Amino acid sequence: MSDTPSAAGAGAGQGRVPPSEEVLLGRYRVLARRGTGGFGTVCTCWDQRLQRRVAIKRMPLLAETGTTAEEALAEARTACMLSHPNIVTVLDFEADGAFAYLVMEFVDGLNLAELLARVEGGRLTPEECAHLVESVARALAYAHENRVLHLDIKPTNILIDRQGTVKLADFGMATLSSAAGYGDARGGTVGYMPPEQIEGMLVDERTDVFSLAVVACQALTGESPFAAPSAAASLEKIRRGAARPLVRSCPSLDPDAGQALLAALSPEPAGRTPDALEFADDLAACLGSPVQGAASLRELVEQAESDEPGTEALPGPVELALGHPWLPRAFVRGATALLAFAALRLVIPSLPGATDQLIAIASLACAGATALWPPLGSVLAGGALVCALATTEPSSASFPLAAACGASLVAWWALAGRTDHLGSAALLLPCCLPSPQAGSALAGYALDPLPAALTGAVGLLFGSLFHIAAAAGFSAAAVAGALAQTWSQPSFWVLAAGSATCALVSSAVALRGSVAAGICGQALGLACLLASASLAAGMENGGIWGTPDGGYVVVAVLLFVLLCTATVLRGPLFEDQEGDE
Repeated sequence: MSDTPSAAGAGAGQGRVPPSEEVLLGRYRVLARRGTGGFGTVCTCWDQRLQRRVAIKRMPLLAETGTTAEEALAEARTACMLSHPNIVTVLDFEADGAFAYLVMEFVDGLNLAELLARVEGGRLTPEECAHLVESVARALAYAHENRVLHLDIKPTNILIDRQGTVKLADFGMATLSSAAGYGDARGGTVGYMPPEQIEGMLVDERTDVFSLAVVACQALTGESPFAAPSAAASLEKIRRGAARPLVRSCPSLDPDAGQALLAALSPEPAGRTPDALEFADDLAACLGSPVQGAASLRELVEQAESDEPGTEALPGPVELALGHPWLPRAFVRGATALLAFAALRLVIPSLPGATDQLIAIASLACAGATALWPPLGSVLAGGALVCALATTEPSSASFPLAAACGASLVAWWALAGRTDHLGSAALLLPCCLPSPQAGSALAGYALDPLPAALTGAVGLLFGSLFHIAAAAGFSAAAVAGALAQTWSQPSFWVLAAGSATCALVSSAVALRGSVAAGICGQALGLACLLASASLAAGMENGGIWGTPDGGYVVVAVLLFVLLCTATVLRGPLFEDQEGDE
């Protein structure tokens, strides 16, 4: 039995890489993962070509599910056959060998399960249920006319948009008919399947009628009559007639409506209402006006969406990011290029033969190359520093110091610097700001925990080396002496430990995925930085607890505010909780 998420449910509403950085099929930028089931993962995506939201069901082929590309294509063709106002539209189908991708329309609203969880008692009014059942019945009638069964009708596969329109999603369990009739069921969801589907017998239109009646009963009474931990237990409830006392226990339910439900919930297909529209007509006639129900559902969805925490803050930044997906990447490229330009403007004048014209051209060229590929910024700035140490006032210390610096930077770049576009910025920031720990918070924001910790520590070492070298005119002999004096102090290594801890903690906490976790991680990282700076100041002050330098505190707090703002604008790393079964 499957726990398949609704593909369009992504619209109802891997590593450390945020969804905005993942692109499917070279075109669809992932905004959120809304559910994972036995037959695939559902994502809300932004179509960068047509500038619109879509829902994509990504199904693994062969390895995990036994699904082949031909079967997935058959599913897509089945869904594409069904063009109806109450059925989620399938837009495209693609396969890349490992996965098949079913691209569907984005439904801006909630699925029925989400809506029931937000209303009092978990139930709809009779009028609302009338509209719901009529809409789904129309979708089923159209599908049945085209010889297609749904076979997985449940609250998460029924979507209600902001206009109150009800749409049936995910015909992934549907079985195409043949000349001999419908085939065996491939699955379903426990609690919504009739006996013939649970037992693997032949199924027909009455199978979908039974499932729709279960959903209607749940919407009216607030309880699912056949919910059970296993298919066998659910089957026992169906045989025992568990729906009868549940329907009778609802005093506001019209007796004729109860009889219509019980007729559709007959354990034997022969005793069941044979047609979805007939069942909807029998039930809706006892419930009230579907038109009033549609208006009421529209208000419920609007209210539920507006009551979501943080909803008021989302439209501006989200729409800005969606409408201009290049903007965050452009900011990262521009900021890294600016940092590389600032660092190179300090180093290049010390190189042999440097003229004002050469300095300007080389700095701008390197900044331009960094803008094209941000990880190149740390390579260019680091390479310039190594060349300056090796060629400025050559001495016996020049080659060893330059070689050690170059080897360290190459090792860091291979392990962490090339993995994220902000990695170079995290290394260059301590070179351009007076605080040698400035890059650790950015590393925690951008990288996974271990690369972040490495970048935080290396950033402190590289920043201190850069500032010492610039003050000494890049003379290797003077730099080596100053480094020996600085690095021999225990307080320096306390700062290094604080930088690594800040990046590690902020990254690890942020991996919980939510915006709150990202802000909490940055706050804990700031606390680590300030604590290490205070401890280092105390060590330099004869063991008396010291106060960090005011400028250092200002830089740390400003970076904290900027990164918290960036966390809010970026949104959650993972959004796959809502809509899960």
